Amino acid sequence: MSVQKLAVIGGGQMGRALVGGLLASDVISGSEVMLVDPDSASRDWWAENHPEIISADLAGAVSQCDAALLAVKPNIIPNVLCEIGSGWQDKLVISIAAGIDLADLCHGVGHERVARVMPNTPSLVGQGASGYCCGSQVSPEDRNWIQSALDSVGLAVEVAESQMDAVTGVSGSGPAYVCIVIEALADGGVLAGLPRPLAMKLATQTVLGTATMIAETKRHPAELKDAVASPGGTTIEAISVLEQNGVRGALIEAVAASAERSREMGEDG
Repeated sequence: MSVQKLAVIGGGQMGRALVGGLLASDVISGSEVMLVDPDSASRDWWAENHPEIISADLAGAVSQCDAALLAVKPNIIPNVLCEIGSGWQDKLVISIAAGIDLADLCHGVGHERVARVMPNTPSLVGQGASGYCCGSQVSPEDRNWIQSALDSVGLAVEVAESQMDAVTGVSGSGPAYVCIVIEALADGGVLAGLPRPLAMKLATQTVLGTATMIAETKRHPAELKDAVASPGGTTIEAISVLEQNGVRGALIEAVAASAERSREMGEDG
């Protein structure tokens, strides 16, 4: 059956983004959501922005809901799972905690109707890129619901669990890399004589516009790069500097390092 009532365990930024998308896309209504968060400031935010959503204690929320979104930090997950014990039976459990693999989640809830999700921060503005994998007892209907939930805040793809660390390296950590690129472009603009606000505005729009162009045209980035790199021109001169300084290699290594750290966290967990 589809999700009728959702317990949101953890009301921080990512929980807010995902629930906001669900509500905006009519995947679920506010009256079908119950919030669990011990932080009073967080509960106040929810009461102000989503007064239709009820706050409850952990045991009460899980007992009344048929699905749970675990949106807490990885070190909190074991305590949450243990506190409910056998109360997870028959619940669809969706975790966004990094480094907690399906085997650990399944062990903690006592079944395999479990999904693991790696969202990213652009979900906060409806432009997320999420990867997810599912336990063996996740039904096609469950999958459709999870896909719809994640699509409500951007793009979502189902992957094998063995690929989740790579997803973390590319899209989970990726916004940080892009922020560095935008900041560096703006710094370059300031160095070349632009006022800081104008340089930041131009750098941000350039990255946004280029990403949109790639997404909408489906053209390879190399093709679009070559289209603006005229012989002996300004762009090819700049590209030469980027290559000399190993920018391409640094980004590749950054993704690999993030993926490796994600794998280590899973093993440590």
